[in-house]
Amino acid sequence: MNPIQKTILSFDWITLALVLSLLSLTLAKYISQNKFLTFIILPFNHKYIVLSNKKGRLFNWFHILTTLFQCINLSLFVVLIKRTWDTSKIENESQVFLFIVAFTILFIAFKILLQLFKSYVFNTQKLVLDLIFRKITYFNYSSLIMFISNVILVYMLDGSKTVIYISVVLILSINAIGLAKLIKNHQNIISHYIFYFILYLCTLEIAPLVVIGSYLKG
Repeated sequence: MNPIQKTILSFDWITLALVLSLLSLTLAKYISQNKFLTFIILPFNHKYIVLSNKKGRLFNWFHILTTLFQCINLSLFVVLIKRTWDTSKIENESQVFLFIVAFTILFIAFKILLQLFKSYVFNTQKLVLDLIFRKITYFNYSSLIMFISNVILVYMLDGSKTVIYISVVLILSINAIGLAKLIKNHQNIISHYIFYFILYLCTLEIAPLVVIGSYLKG
């Protein structure tokens, strides 16, 4: 009787990342199912923003976990885009992924602290808190698109540029809806601080996109 060699496959780091992100979303749903149900229909219904319109909405577990879900999937999405356009194999992809996750988390934390400090200086706390919360919330929602795209790119259509293009369009559309609603709700206040609002968009919103674009191009 000849021995049969049993091959044990190593646990793929991408699968682990996707499972961890899904676990964070599941925990968020477990913590507050009502919030989760309103969060899922965010672009079509304003109920989630209204229900969360209270003190501490930036620093509650539901918001933190959905933001973690965003950070993981955004980082993986960037790595997969880089893999699709760069024919040469990226060495230590898992380390690049972890670096992007760490950078994303630190960047979000730094940006929030900077905006809170600016709001204190210019006495615009209410506007800035609402801006931060809405922007992160809509980006967290768009990370659902990233998650689906990541799953498709990893397990179904490896290297599909069509999937990436469609995903990017949907992500930008969702965040454009959030920005449009924000401007509509605070148009009177923003008109008084139009210079600071434009400065904010250029330094803290457009600049990160330029950095990511430069990384993908390079």
